[in-house]
Amino acid sequence: MMEKFTFEKLDVWQKARVLVKDVYRLSSKFPYDERFGLTNQLNRAVVSVPSNIAEGCGRPSYKERIHFLEIAYGSLMEAMTQIILASDLNYITIEELNQIRAKIIEIAKMINGLRKNLLTKIATLH
Repeated sequence: MMEKFTFEKLDVWQKARVLVKDVYRLSSKFPYDERFGLTNQLNRAVVSVPSNIAEGCGRPSYKERIHFLEIAYGSLMEAMTQIILASDLNYITIEELNQIRAKIIEIAKMINGLRKNLLTKIATLH
């Protein structure tokens, strides 16, 4: 088996990766005229989550890793807002909204847990 990068071993990265697939499936049902609007914005935001988790893992300092986790969290909140808007516009059902919301809540908690863990490591260094 091929060796994995550190970020690939993180549950939060794996869950964020699944979220990307789920959101892409959902957004593919949006109206065609939204492809450069909400569809594009949502897809970019959701892709940013695992991408920034991975980028943070490639950084040498805890502070840099935290910074990229914060960016990932912000992108996650952006994606949640866009999912809510998609529901408001009747592009997705309430059930679809709630399924994605549950996944986003779980990932948000995991990102916050990882961030707190890194903050603890910084505190023990001083």
